[in-house]
Amino acid sequence: QVQLVESGGGLMQAGGSLRLSCAASGRTFRPYTMGWFRQASGKEREFVAAITWSGRSTNYADSVKGRFTISRDNAKNTVYLQMNSLKPEDTAVYYCAADSSCAPISSAAEQKYDYWGQGTQVTVSS
Repeated sequence: QVQLVESGGGLMQAGGSLRLSCAASGRTFRPYTMGWFRQASGKEREFVAAITWSGRSTNYADSVKGRFTISRDNAKNTVYLQMNSLKPEDTAVYYCAADSSCAPISSAAEQKYDYWGQGTQVTVSS
């Protein structure tokens, strides 16, 4: 079992930056691909970014490419999402997720992820 806890959300003006963190505990998450997803009010949850356990492969949604960066520190069991040039449409609850299949694929498919955090709210004002 893996527990994921997100932090770092908050209120930011458009154009600003935030860094989200996701701390994992329980079984080691080192072999796992980690992903970030988000869900805006009234909308379905959508993929944001993913990173394989080695960090060599990353994947981003088109809407965040060039603005968001996913990274991880396996020694700290933590994955990060650096969000720059924030836009009001980035407003959502952001979820961290783990894919325990150990496949070296930074999948965007929500069904690949079997552990989820509780989410952290990000609000971007215009």
